[in-house]
This record gives sequence, C-alpha cells and structure tokens, in this order.
Amino acid sequence: MPMVDIDWLKDHVEVPEGLTYEQLAKDLVRVGLEEEEIHTSQVTGPIVVGYVVDATPEPQKNGKTINWCHVDVGDKYNDVDENGKKVPRGIVCGAPNMAAGEKVVVTLPGAVLPGDFKIEPRKTYGHISDGMCASERELGLGDSHNGIILLREYGFSKAEYDELKPGDDVMELLHLNKPILEINITPDRGYAFSYRGVAREYHHSTGAVYTDPVSKLNEQVSQINDEGHKTSDIDVSIEDTNPIHGVPGCDRYYARAVHGFDSACASPRWMQRRLTRAGMRSISLAVDITNYVMLDLGQPLHAYDLDKIEGPIVVRRAHEGEHLTTLDGKDHELHVEDLVICDSPRGNYGSRVLGLAGVMGGMYGEVTSETKNILIEAAHFDPVSIARTARRHKIPSEASRRFERGVDTQLQPAAAQMAANLLEQFGGAKPSTSPCDVNNTQSRNVIVFKANEVQRVAGLDVDLNRISDILTDIGCSVAGGGNGSFSVLPPTWRPDLNEPCDLVEEIARLVGYDEIPVKVPAVPVTGRTGLTAQQQTRRAIAYELAETGFVESLSYPFVGEEDIKAFRQNVDEVAEVSVRIANPLAGDRPWLRRSVLMTLAGTVRRNLHRGLTDISMYELGHVYFSDPNAPAIPALPGSVRPSNAELAALDAGLPEQPLHVAALLTGHAEETGWLGTHRDVDWSDAVEALQRVGKRIGVKFILEQFKAQDAPSSWHPGRSAQVCVLAEDGSSVNLGVVGELHPHVCEALDLPKHSAAFELDLTELFKNMIMKPVQAKPISTFPPVKQDFAFTAPIELKANELQSAIEKSAGDLLESVELFDVYEGEQLGEGLRSLAYSVTFRANDRTLSGEEMEEVRKKITDAAEVLHATLRV
Repeated sequence: MPMVDIDWLKDHVEVPEGLTYEQLAKDLVRVGLEEEEIHTSQVTGPIVVGYVVDATPEPQKNGKTINWCHVDVGDKYNDVDENGKKVPRGIVCGAPNMAAGEKVVVTLPGAVLPGDFKIEPRKTYGHISDGMCASERELGLGDSHNGIILLREYGFSKAEYDELKPGDDVMELLHLNKPILEINITPDRGYAFSYRGVAREYHHSTGAVYTDPVSKLNEQVSQINDEGHKTSDIDVSIEDTNPIHGVPGCDRYYARAVHGFDSACASPRWMQRRLTRAGMRSISLAVDITNYVMLDLGQPLHAYDLDKIEGPIVVRRAHEGEHLTTLDGKDHELHVEDLVICDSPRGNYGSRVLGLAGVMGGMYGEVTSETKNILIEAAHFDPVSIARTARRHKIPSEASRRFERGVDTQLQPAAAQMAANLLEQFGGAKPSTSPCDVNNTQSRNVIVFKANEVQRVAGLDVDLNRISDILTDIGCSVAGGGNGSFSVLPPTWRPDLNEPCDLVEEIARLVGYDEIPVKVPAVPVTGRTGLTAQQQTRRAIAYELAETGFVESLSYPFVGEEDIKAFRQNVDEVAEVSVRIANPLAGDRPWLRRSVLMTLAGTVRRNLHRGLTDISMYELGHVYFSDPNAPAIPALPGSVRPSNAELAALDAGLPEQPLHVAALLTGHAEETGWLGTHRDVDWSDAVEALQRVGKRIGVKFILEQFKAQDAPSSWHPGRSAQVCVLAEDGSSVNLGVVGELHPHVCEALDLPKHSAAFELDLTELFKNMIMKPVQAKPISTFPPVKQDFAFTAPIELKANELQSAIEKSAGDLLESVELFDVYEGEQLGEGLRSLAYSVTFRANDRTLSGEEMEEVRKKITDAAEVLHATLRV
C-alpha cells in the first residue's frame, strides 16, 4: 500500500504548519483512504555529522586494511583528554572510501540501528573504536554497503555542504527521525496510488488549496506540440490480434527521447530520500526518475537505451513459445494473452520482445552506465490484461499495481515531460521535441444524473449547488441542473465513475458517510419472512453442539495427498471423484474436500501442537463431489447479466455440494477435580453428542454397528457405527458415521488414542426429516409406574429393534423407555447378551392398577420372545 510523506505531499497541496501523521491519517480516512499503519523510525541517536581529521591505513594479518581515524563530532560529543581538552574521537573504519577531510555520518555509543544493532565502544584491531562511521545499508537508507556515507556525494548543494558542522544532528538532516503514513487503497481508486491523487483527496477532506502538477506540465507539452514537427523520435505500432473481452491491451503509447544523458550523474539526495521513504531503493538516476514520476503522478514509465533498440516499436500479444528474461533475471515462457513491447532488429518487424507491457521490462534494452540516449515510454494499458499477466507470471510490480487499477488515459504526455525535465536538470540530457503519440483512447460517456438519486439511494438531502460543486471538485465537467438533472462527464483519472450510482457514492463520500441517516426498513408481515425450517434446524444443531462444550471451527476446504493418506484412503481413487482446483492457493492441496472431518482434523492437530489437550471442535460446511458426467461450465461474457438458460447451464455444471456437520473430540472427557482422576474420550462421547443433537432437532438417529470387515477405512472397525434415520416411507436413510477414528488415523494425525468423532450429511437429513409441528400432550396428574426389563437376547438382535417391540406393546400407557445396561459374559452363554431397559408407564385419566400392569408386562415379554429374547428372572 502507498506510503505518504508529508514533505512530499506539500508539493501539491497546502498543509498546516506542524501537521502530524496522526492528524493526516484522520483527514484522509474521512474521504475513504484508511490508515494501515504509521511507521516510526527503527533508528535512534545520537547520530551526527563527523569531520575526519586524519585516517591512517593499517594493513592487517588477514589481508584487510583498516583505517585508524580521528573524527571531530563537535564539542558536545568529542572526547576529553587528560588535560580536560576536547579532542576528536578515535574510530576504526574498514570502508575503502574513508579519507581525511571528509564529512561523514557517525553513530555514537547509545545509538540503535535497524535490527536492534546497538552502538557501543569496543576494542578491535588493537584500538578502542568509540563509535562507527555508517553506510546506507546500516542506517536503512538503501542497499549500498560498498562504503560509508560521504556527505559531499549525498545530494547537498555546495552551500548546504559548507554549512554542515561537526556535531550537527543527522537524524533530522536525513529524515531518520520522521515517521511515515501507510494507507489502504480500495481497488476502484487507483488514482490514489500517487501523491497527485492523495493530495487531491486531502483537499476534498480539508478544503486545503490543491494545485494539479499536470496542468503546468501540459502547458509545456502544448508548446512542443505547437512546433508541429512532422517526424517523431521512433515509430510505434499497436497491433492487438487477441484482445481480452474485445478490449485492446493498449490504447495509447507515448514515446519521447532525451539525448546526451550523463549516466555518471547521481540522483539528488532529496529524490533518493523520498524513494527510500516510499519503500523503493535508489538504483540510478534514470531509473530513479521513472520511479519518482510514477509515485508522484501515478503514471508508470519505462526507460530504454535508445541506441540499443531499433524501430518501429510494436505493441502486440505474445506468440506461442516466445520467452523473455525479465529485469529480475528470471526466464518466462510467454502466454498468447500476454501483452508485450517489441522492437524490430535488422528490419524484422516486432520480432524482439523487450518487456511485458505494464508489468516488467526485459534485460535487453535496459538503461546501463553506458547509456547516452534514452527513450521514455508512457503508455495506457488495459487493466485486465495487466492483472492477468502479473498473476500468471507471479511478478507483481509497482507498475502493474497501478495499471490493473486504472491509470489516467490523458496523463502520458505530462508524465514523460516531467521525466524529461528531471533528466535534463540532473543528468544534463536534452529532451527531444518530436515525441510519438499513438492515441486510440475513447472519449468518456456523459452520465445523465438526476439530483434526486442522492436522496433515493443514499438518503442524503443535498441541494443542487452543492451537488454541482462536489462533482466539479472531483474533476467532472458538469452541465445543466436547472430541472434537477445534470450532464456529467467524469475525469479521465476516474475510470470507476460510469453510472449515476457511482456519482451518488462520490457525493455521499464527500458529504460524509456519518451524515447518512440510519433508517431500518419496514419488513412486511408475510409467510416468507424469518428463517426457513432448514436454517432454523442448522442453527439448532450449532447451538446444541456449542452448549455441549464444542468450539466451532471454520477451515479452508482444500485437501491434498497427505490429508487423504492420513485418513487411510487411496489417493488415486479419491482424486478421481474429487473436484480439482485449477489454480490452488497451495500446490500441495489441489482438491476440494469430500469430508469436513478431514479439514477439521487439521485444525485440531494444530491446536494440539500448540499445547492444548482436551479439545472438542465442530464445523458446519460444504463438501464437494465431482460428477464426471456433468456438462462443461460455459464461459460467459462479463458485465452482462446471464440469461436464465445460461444460469441453468452454470448450475448444471457445478459439482454436488451437500452441507455436512462434523465433530471431533480428544483428550479427557471428564475431570473429577483435585483428586486428579479422569476419563479419556471414547466412542460413547461422540454418540452422546450425536444423540443430543437428535433430541434438539426432534430426530431419532438409528445406529447400526459395522461388521469388522465393512467398517470404513478411516474408522475403528469395532467402535464405529453407521448413523441412519427413518424416512416417511419407513426406509432407512444413511446419514454418516459415528465412533472412534482408526488407530492408524490417530497416529498419522498426531491425535490421542481413542479420539472420537462423527460426521453427518445435513442435506440428506433435511430431505428426510418430518418437518411437522410437534403435538403437545397434556400433562398427567396421575402417578407413574416404573419397571425394569432385563432380556437375554441373541447378540445379533439390535437394541433398537427390541426397544421398538417394547414401545409397540406398551401402547398409549408408555411414557418413556431407555436402555441402561448391556452385558455380555460367560454366565449368559456364547452368542447371547443382556439388554436392560428402564420403562415408565402412566395413564392420563387414572392410576394404573396391578392387573393392568401385569397385562402390559405380558404383552412386552411375548413380543420379545418373538425376537428370541427372554425375560431374565
């Protein structure tokens, strides 16, 4: 995000004396430029100007030569000899450019440099070095570490250099003590990626006088154009045979030459300082100037060595198989959508690629220390083309960040003029008066804007004159207004202003969002308001799990080979039926999950690694099932609402995305207090949580234990069960699994033994739930009768089957039935087990007699015998 330096901002707008960065942040946020951070200096003093009195070279045994120097740092900081006189400090310096008579930057004991590097007196090379002469890198001013800072080479005029005295504060001199404001820019306001744009917004916020730097530059451009030269510096051709969405990749290309450039000239110190504070390093005068103009005006520039390139310049799409080595030294295979800048060596028209348009230049044609003549490129590129190229090649640049947000289509001549002026002033170059301007830009459409839209859309009551003033102030040409309707032509630097609603947003922004009245719209009382039954059920499930003690988690739905293997599944088989992501965020997780538990387990593992032990987490989320027979998703044009048929085709091609809920428990299920005894989590805790959910939403879950050979590979074969529910037609519908994870899964995921979990398909549950209101029953005032039934039954008989028999036999007298004990042992015999139920009976109109209870008991035992279950005596 852009950095804002108040000293630089002053070039374009009047700011009050003593303006702080905190106040600047408040002023800018008022118009929508949010504060990201106010960066303070990592350097603390004392850091002062030092005059090198003498520098004695001393060769060392290791082959290195150091200088034993005496440096005058002013009376305040100089040493005191045995006679009480002030004398220069003794400092050891290994820099090759150290010499007597130089004025240097001295960091004194007590100073702290970037990286928390503290300066202290220390013995080295046989001397006590009482300070340090600093380089640019050591102060965080740049990357140069070839030598110490010599202030005579640091951009000061002769008069300014002569004024420097030993002991002067370098923190103030080099702006080391000044903070800087970083702001956040929304994607639709690319013009604010420049001091020109930020200054304009500061003017909107405070009313400070703003001067557009482009106005004066355009006057100079007009003088050049008036001279009417017939020839241009170089021929340029724009040939886009593969426009994206029908929009040409380049609609304006402006090229201007400067001759006789002295590449030995250094960038002025003020420019280096501003670039450094903006987060860019100083490279060379020519490159620094192009970067400086970009930061100041918002127009990215590129400088070519004019003697190395051959016209004409051709702007085209890349050909299949072409390569380019960019300035960062990396080779890129170009895509046919990439927009490239080419020249024509030896008459081969547009054959040599010089750079990726609007993103990064190539190694050939770059400005070097031998460059004498420079061609300045200032162009306007399509934001979509630039954004795709920067992302495709993973080389986002300061230029691409601006182009992909939209650059002023009329800024190119002025930006080139500013660069030419600076090259002339500091590099001795002579700007050409015959630029080439290929301008295919389209005029902006006039917006018919009704003033009452402000009231209708934003609820603001703004009079016509103020609306006209605001639109004019942001750069629009405004006509009309007498009948409440304006004809508005947006400025070229605001590509985001295209519709009346865009103008309403601008007016609301500058009037103040805090002025918009808060009104809650009336909601009509109809049957369609409120949550649907499925939404209510989903919330009830979440509430029940949270109240049971689970913590909700939201995880990314991306999985990879390691996740699939951890759950003991075959990667090839799962990949074949999984949705693969075309451009995954992480290369090792290219598929969308088929199970919520798979990504939830990663979250639990992360918490275990951070020291937690007793974890209960749940997640509600979608899973994704690939359908190999699904039709291909059609490619639809942007900015146009698809037809109903096109929307239906999109839906048909989408993968199935059912909603699931999963929960995972680890560690201790119970803690008994200070005694320190506990019970570890096991399958019963997952079943209990599942049954609680069922009771909350009015669903009776049926558990069918897997046979050892039929258990899913991720689950413990003896401690897991299939979760089912009865549909309206009486059929059993499979919803998921509950129980303990397989020991190998726990080991692969670093989970404790016996970690328990469940996962349900809520979409399938919602299809088969009986969404009927529960009929309330009157509360009986007569006493209940409680009896226990313990049956000896075949081990194959399911407990819920026997329970169903009890319920049918008891009829209307049954109030509740609960399985409270299961026992298997030698006393019962092989293949048998004991199932004990607690049954409560109650009548609504009478006290139950002994005869009635005997009759009911007999019906229950008879029904049990049909299932080969006998009542234990």
